[in-house]
Amino acid sequence: MIEITVPWPPSVNRYWRQFQGRMIISAEGRKYREAIIQQVFVAGLVKRLTGDLRVTIEAFRPDERRRDLDNLLKSTLDALAHAGLYEDDSQIRDLRIYWATDKGGKLNITIEEIK
Repeated sequence: MIEITVPWPPSVNRYWRQFQGRMIISAEGRKYREAIIQQVFVAGLVKRLTGDLRVTIEAFRPDERRRDLDNLLKSTLDALAHAGLYEDDSQIRDLRIYWATDKGGKLNITIEEIK
């Protein structure tokens, strides 16, 4: 099992940009990916999970604004795969995300292989 706390992700609208007719990750999105890689490195997480996965995300809002919980998923899951925790987010078979009662502008994530 892997447990990691990562920063609050950029919104989906700011994570992607269109460039010369194709979608690319924005500068802000690349910066977020680098922050995730740094968190993985600092936590000493080097194991790449290869099986089916269960992912649980506890989301701590940064403030009181209304937000869509599902907008936190794509950039975060892609960044975790990019950081090497697992091969691809298509491995995720069981996914749960919920709002924490406290604020904090972060995501607490648990990833475990399932049989």
